[in-house]
Order: sequence, then C-alpha cells, then structure tokens
Amino acid sequence: MNRKSIGRELLICQCLSLLPTEDFDCPLIDYGKDKLTTKSLLKIFVCAQLDQWSSYTHMEEKLRAYPKLCKEIGIKGISGSQLCRRINDLPTEWVQKLFVRVVQKIKQLTEGQKGLPGGIGRLNIVDSTEIRLPEQLCDWAFISKGHHAVKMHTRLVVASPDTVFPDKIVPSTGTVSDFESSDVLIEETDATYVMDRGYPSKDNLMEWQRKNISFVVRISKNLRLIPLENYQPTHPSVIQDAKVRYGVSKKSVRYIEFKDEKDRTYRILTSRFDLTDQQIMDIYRNRWIIEIFFKWIKQHLKLTKIWSTKPQGIWNQMFLALIAFGLSQIVKLQTKSTKTSWEFFRILQTYLYQGVNSLLKELNRKKKKSKGRQKVPLPLEKEKPWFGNVVLLTRYNARKLTVLNDLDLTGILTRREVEKPPPF
Repeated sequence: MNRKSIGRELLICQCLSLLPTEDFDCPLIDYGKDKLTTKSLLKIFVCAQLDQWSSYTHMEEKLRAYPKLCKEIGIKGISGSQLCRRINDLPTEWVQKLFVRVVQKIKQLTEGQKGLPGGIGRLNIVDSTEIRLPEQLCDWAFISKGHHAVKMHTRLVVASPDTVFPDKIVPSTGTVSDFESSDVLIEETDATYVMDRGYPSKDNLMEWQRKNISFVVRISKNLRLIPLENYQPTHPSVIQDAKVRYGVSKKSVRYIEFKDEKDRTYRILTSRFDLTDQQIMDIYRNRWIIEIFFKWIKQHLKLTKIWSTKPQGIWNQMFLALIAFGLSQIVKLQTKSTKTSWEFFRILQTYLYQGVNSLLKELNRKKKKSKGRQKVPLPLEKEKPWFGNVVLLTRYNARKLTVLNDLDLTGILTRREVEKPPPF
C-alpha cells in the first residue's frame, strides 16, 4: 500500500494502483481508442468485481458518483454500451496475462508460507465449477435440452490455513470433462495435488509418477489394484493401508481406504509414503476448500450473473473476477492480516470508499471480551407468546375453534393447530 497517501486516498483507488498494468501502457494497443483505453477498461471491470456492480447502468452511476475513482481509472465519463462492446472485443489473452502477473505478486508474498500444519504442507487442489447460462441467449454453450453452461477448471493453492488463491484457470464449454483439463493444470511443483475421481486414469497416474508429482487422488471402483504389501492402520476410520500396483505400471503407489462419519467409503491413491494414514485422510478432506472457494466467489463476485452472452466476454469475466480476488489477497498479505481470505474480502468491500486508515483500524480492532451469557433458571410454566398490537388473530370461542400461532424469534409461523367446530 502507498503509505504517503494512506489517509486521504480512497481504498479502492489504492487497490487499483496495485494492479500490474505496465504491459498495457503501449500506445499501439489503444490506437483509435482515446476515450477508453485497455488499461482503464480493465480497472473499471476490476472495480465492478470488487464492489459487485450489478449492471452497466450501475457502473455508470458509480463512476459518476466518485470523481476520484474516475481520475484513478483515467476517464472523464463512459457509457454502458461502450463498456459492453469493449469487453466482448477485448482479447482474453490480455486479461489472462494480467491474471498471471497478479498471481506472480501473490506467490512472491507467500514464499515463506509452508501450507497446512501437521506435516501436510502446501496443497494444489484441482477441480472445476459450472456456470449456468441463459438458454435463449447462449445456444453456443449447449449441453442438453434446457442445460447451457460453461466451466472454469481451477487450480487452487493452499499456502497457509488463512491464505488460498487460484494460480491457474482454464475456461471451457460445459462439455469439456475434468479429465481433459488435467494435462494443463497438473504440472511439476513442490506441492501435493489433491483431486477427485474425475482426474485419474492409468495413463495420467503413470505420467504423474514419471514426473515425480506428489498426489492424493480419489479413484473409482473400476481401477483394478494389485496388492503388494499391507500396512497396519493407525486410525480407526482406515479400513486398508497398502502398497499396490495398477495396470501395467511398474511403480508402486499407496492405497488407503477409509470411511467418514456418514459411513461413506473413500478409495485414495497417493504417492506420499512418508505420511501417516491420518495425514492422507486430512489432505483429502481439505479438498473441500475448493468447494468453499467456488461457492464463495459465486456469492461475493460477479461470476454467475453474466455481463455478456458471447464466449470471449464470459471468459474475460472469469479472469476479471479472479483478478479482483487476487488483488484482495495482495492487500491482505501487505497488511499482514490474520483474517481468512473470505473474512478479509468482506471487510475490504465494506471500506472500499473510505481511507486506508479505516481498513487498518478495523483489522487491528481488538474484540471485547464477554463474560458469556448468564444462566437463567427455566420457568416452571411455558411463557405465552406476545403477538403485539398490530397482528390480526382469529378466535371462535363459541364454536371452540382455536387458532394457535406460535412464532419463533424470526417471526416465521412454525405451528398452527385448528380444532374445527362440529358440523350443524
């Protein structure tokens, strides 16, 4: 963060100043586009993601309301129709390049982080999420009748319990399987890859072993295993822990089968012989982090409500959403906040149009210690609910018709008992 203007500049302007947009300063890129340069266009859509601007009209209103923001972006005024045209024409390779530069910044700031505790270390979780599209406007995304969608294949880095970030994504149409994206997402690294059943095959497993890639992957029942040596399980949930071979592979892998609290069975293959069976279970259970990530970005970023119905516009929107998330991670790491990624982004959104000091004050705020709720003895008789003076209640005492409405704390009708009057 820029400490010189830390008290007077809007937080959203400080965030935009962190974007590595040096590659877009070339005048040839924007020949004939003086009113809205590529650099300004990218900043506008990153703002839209950070502040959840819902439409092009909303973008216009926000930009008119904050002249300081327009100055930081480098525009005097813009129309929604121009933004729509430009986001559809913007080459996705340029947006992808900006995303890569943001990821490089995050990796530099997280070099000293050693992943999850308990000997687990850094994880690379690989999975995909589907984004449904309107059937009438996006016939190019056809999967089946009434089902039009695209996918975002993602590699999520778990650098610490509080820091996770996507370092690579591959947009695709909805018909592309997880298996087809594995060659692009699974590369040589010092982290352990965690995947579900859609990614492993005999060829994939042999390729990962040839490249010495560490993996923990769930397999289906179709993969036949040849047991070589059994180990004694150290955890009650583990059914089997063994060294095995599969297919024509000459290299052995470790097979762990365990059950969860709901008695569901999981068959895991891993190259990690140095960990205990409990650590392998914990690694696979942490695969759920990427499911939380997908759910979170769909709720807090503009990902499911599309700005464009054209393929290139939708790919651009995916990258821009993750650039905004990456930008929040850079601010989080620079401020050395101990909040989780999700908590920090929510706080960042709250203070976007205030000074940076307001954000720092909130991050450093000490929670007041409470003595806890005092125990109150339960009443001998159930207290009758008070409905207030504005609620209409109907009672027929002559016919012994009673309508009892018990309302819970949220005001939702939870019980209705009616004793009907006898027939005439």
